[in-house]
Amino acid sequence: MESPTTHTLIWVIATVVFIAVASLSIGHLARWVAKLSGKTLAFQERTFAGYAFAAPWLTGFALFVIGPAIFSIYWSFTKYGLPNPPEWVGAANYQRLLTDSAFRVSLLNSLYMTVFGVPAQLVVGLSLAMLLNQAIRGVRVFRMVFYLPVILAGNAAMLLTWRLMLSPNNGVINAVLGFLSNTFPPFQWVMRLGIFVTEVSNAAFAGLQRGNMTILENTIANGFPVADRLPLWYQSPLWSKPSLVLVGAWSAGMMMVVFLAALKNVPQTMYEAAEVDGASPLQRFRHITLPLIAHATFYNLIIGIIATLQIFEQAYILTRDGGPAQSTYFVAYYLWRATFRFNEVGYGAAMSWVLLLIILVITLVQFRLANRWVYYETK
Repeated sequence: MESPTTHTLIWVIATVVFIAVASLSIGHLARWVAKLSGKTLAFQERTFAGYAFAAPWLTGFALFVIGPAIFSIYWSFTKYGLPNPPEWVGAANYQRLLTDSAFRVSLLNSLYMTVFGVPAQLVVGLSLAMLLNQAIRGVRVFRMVFYLPVILAGNAAMLLTWRLMLSPNNGVINAVLGFLSNTFPPFQWVMRLGIFVTEVSNAAFAGLQRGNMTILENTIANGFPVADRLPLWYQSPLWSKPSLVLVGAWSAGMMMVVFLAALKNVPQTMYEAAEVDGASPLQRFRHITLPLIAHATFYNLIIGIIATLQIFEQAYILTRDGGPAQSTYFVAYYLWRATFRFNEVGYGAAMSWVLLLIILVITLVQFRLANRWVYYETK
């Protein structure tokens, strides 16, 4: 009986051999096509080399993206659960989505994260970029520190760390908030107001989501938070999504890099001319900075919306099982739950294609509206 190590080694060798054979085959095929087209021998050799080096990625893309996508289209029209074979049911899975209350909840939760999470990331990313665009000491160190959350954001250990920090009872964030609240009375009033506004707005959203305003009525009936009240974070349905918005804003380093690159390309002469004309810093930011970095804002907006609509790891690790009260039931999480926990592969495939369609529609609408506010220097 072969050991697990031997079995793994065999698969590794087979994979390497397959990639090598596929790369050479694609390279030879590309060179043969170039030869049929009457290209020179030098062009044929360059074609062979280019396609041979690109072949590993092309092979992986075909096997792990295109192939599964084709199968998922078919499975979305079937009743399929392992180990049983697929059974054709037509559009039944898509019809089921129209009446699935859990799917509707997941869509609205994803919409919430898009409306509040993406702007939070844009504001944090732009603020950090403007800070790093100044002539300050150690700017390279700050860039590294601010970008580090991008690398760690999807890491399970880091998300578990966030879970500990956001613990309502002994988390470091509530400890800091409690200290500031007890030390500075004005901060206490601001925090209590923030808690009240957050809970009322999220209760209203939950009521509209479920068609029942009882939770909003109870929240208002509880009145203004008491002096020692602290956020409940992921343990409350009124705070679970704001918790994820906070974690998302912490990982806005990628947007920061894009904004910083755009800020570096803004001509300093325009700021100097505006300053001579008596423009205030706010006016310079509004009429010069924002229009000239609109293309970076547009890019970050598109990427942010696409990523937020596919949020999964943060909700799965921080809140566990889409709770509390389905407040972190997002489309990607519900898709995973239906496919892998309840073995409804066909239904999950249909859900994935609906999610893709939603992302495509939103992206196309954004591109159509871009001409109204995005400025490019080539225009």
